[in-house]
Amino acid sequence: MCKIKLHIVGTHGVPAKYGGFETLADYLCQYLGNKYDITVYCNSKKYKDKQSTYCGASLKYLPLDASGATGIIYDAITFFHACLMTDIILYLSPVSSGFITPLKYIFGKKVVINHGGLNEWEREKLTWLQKKWAKFNHNVAAHFSDINIADNYHYKESLKDNFGAESTVISYGGDHVRKIYTSRKDLILKYPFTDKKYAVSVSRAQLDNNLHLVLACFESFFLYPLVLISNWNVSSYGKKLYERYKASENIILLDSIYDKEELDFLRSNAHVYIHSHSRCGTAPSLIEAMNHKLPVISFDAPANRETTQEKAIYFKSSNQLKERLSNLNKIVLDETRRNMYDIASSKYTWHKISSQYNKLFKSILCLN
Repeated sequence: MCKIKLHIVGTHGVPAKYGGFETLADYLCQYLGNKYDITVYCNSKKYKDKQSTYCGASLKYLPLDASGATGIIYDAITFFHACLMTDIILYLSPVSSGFITPLKYIFGKKVVINHGGLNEWEREKLTWLQKKWAKFNHNVAAHFSDINIADNYHYKESLKDNFGAESTVISYGGDHVRKIYTSRKDLILKYPFTDKKYAVSVSRAQLDNNLHLVLACFESFFLYPLVLISNWNVSSYGKKLYERYKASENIILLDSIYDKEELDFLRSNAHVYIHSHSRCGTAPSLIEAMNHKLPVISFDAPANRETTQEKAIYFKSSNQLKERLSNLNKIVLDETRRNMYDIASSKYTWHKISSQYNKLFKSILCLN
């Protein structure tokens, strides 16, 4: 019996080494590779070792960047190729090229669109034209897909309100993280601060992730340092913050870390996790922190409250964050830690997420 063909479009590729959509594609390959004939399109610039398969999935490479202006061409080419070859297209984030979705009618293909978890067209980092382009693409994709996916209920409502589109809510898994304490002596030498108490935060350097609030807090909070991991050089916002705080005695600024064990090591040994995103859906970095059994102090945004089921500790300003940190005690920390892990282990696992996708793919082809 031939397997159903599933082509995944819209990511930099697998194995995941970039972001949340890549991680989703990675674990769908791992959990559904034995059930589907999967193909994933990859940005060859991200992969020196261009393996032809991964967890049973075929990998197809394009010498184009999957983000930025060239992302439009990248998505258009891969979507068109998928239309020629597959049964189902899973398109992850149609923000740049959702306009190509109607091609499905010419080729008679089924298309599932994962829109992510926020109104991308409202991001402060975008120009007026980029916002218009993003909203146009999400609108077209929402209307012409067979099934829309949102990663949280707030975005499900937004797709309905903005485009009149129904959607299914499927989040992300986070149980791929693992605790690493003393098994990597090289990391202990590289990061000597890990033998003491510290807060950790992982975030892209963009305004709606509120790095400035967290950094301002730790300018005058000295009970323990902040370790903030970000892609500082990709925006003027990040560059300005890095220059301002790089010499602060209580702040440790690290560039983005794509080595999974290294990142897990830094999170495993942290005292608390600070999640500062204000405009995100079910943020993968937050779910991973919860799976790490870290007590979470989160920016007070509706999607963050939904993800943590109102059981994290919340802040809206640098002063409020400082107050929350100053008032923490062992009882509160242990309770928050336990609540975060209980939620994550019951809701945000790749077994559960992949099962939801499997059920959805079968429904779109009317299979039992």
